[in-house]
Amino acid sequence: MFSVATRVCFPLVLTFLSPLALAADITATIMDASGKPIVDAVVAFYDGKTTALPAGAGARIVQKNKLFNPRITVVQTGSKINFPNEDTVRHHVYSFSPAKKFELKLYSGVPTDPLVFDQAGVVTLGCNIHDSMVGYIYIVDTPFFAKTDDKGKATLKLSNGQYSYQAWQPGQTKPGAEQKITIEGATEVKITL
Repeated sequence: MFSVATRVCFPLVLTFLSPLALAADITATIMDASGKPIVDAVVAFYDGKTTALPAGAGARIVQKNKLFNPRITVVQTGSKINFPNEDTVRHHVYSFSPAKKFELKLYSGVPTDPLVFDQAGVVTLGCNIHDSMVGYIYIVDTPFFAKTDDKGKATLKLSNGQYSYQAWQPGQTKPGAEQKITIEGATEVKITL
């Protein structure tokens, strides 16, 4: 039996809970047409609201062993990315992608300023010196995104409500078709690319 104080306070506590307190785990499983899980695919959920970029948002794409690390980077629009070179050879990082064209001419160490990625889309990275170096940046207009693990699963927290979502994997120039979903507690989404 609840005391009078508990019955009065409980509704007040619910009133002051943050939206994150009502968040649910969303698990997206991304597979190819044959049903095999896709590693490092990206799923992004959109709630139709303009979400400010968190302070200090950004990423690092390290060049080491003549590879981009991570090979796939996902950031929110407006994020800054730095490209430190930890190899003993110099690299010439570039992109001709419409979402962000740039060149970081032959360098070693860390470039002075990070680059701002202010347009949503896919950016394919290359190195003018090492043709085998390929990486991707996927820029999204939402803070709600995740990459899949080796089982093709990505998990994130979302508040209950209406969303749309899209998925992308390397090799696609744009994400798959937008889908609508209503989140009401823990939800699983299966996506085929």
